[in-house]
Amino acid sequence: MQYEGAWRKPMRADAARNIEKIITAALECFREEGPHVSLKAVADRAGVGPATLFRNFADKDELVLAAIERQIKLKVEPVAEQALNNPDAAAGLVEVLGAVMQVANEEHHLLSAVAGRRQLLVGLASKLIESLGVLLNRGQDQGTLREELRLLDMVRLVAMLIGVGDTVAPGSMAWTRYVALVEDAIRTHREPRPLPPLEAIPEVDLPL
Repeated sequence: MQYEGAWRKPMRADAARNIEKIITAALECFREEGPHVSLKAVADRAGVGPATLFRNFADKDELVLAAIERQIKLKVEPVAEQALNNPDAAAGLVEVLGAVMQVANEEHHLLSAVAGRRQLLVGLASKLIESLGVLLNRGQDQGTLREELRLLDMVRLVAMLIGVGDTVAPGSMAWTRYVALVEDAIRTHREPRPLPPLEAIPEVDLPL
């Protein structure tokens, strides 16, 4: 998703600031209130009117995807860039998986807002997927990643790991156990080691 393109005039500074305020407010509201937060609450938190919000984001899906895109760019893509410079491609790939899961855990409610439509996220993560492909190929050339693995396998493994977030409390590091299990599955060899601790599924308050 892009807000400026070749077909658009350069964005005014005040408009760019409004977009940043709205996305920041959306991240805060989703973390605090859950996936069903209203756009009015986001606009109020951002200090803008509903008209300003809808001028920049046609609907809730568009705002959610913009917020996810920002978090990927800020917290995952830099890790992927570092991983591409890691001489151990397998280790670099696992670092990227960890960064993805950290964001997925922090922004669990945001991802829940597009649950069932996560194919929408693939376009946002195209640069990340490309990095995974490079790391996978390098790891296979180095003999550290299973030869039969394909990039589609990695995309599905990432989706599977993100699904773990539905059973993990926000802020918990319980997801590290499942990244470790995936690492054991994709490497050609892994020295024995204890898994990160198993945590219970958090209790959910059900409506009466």
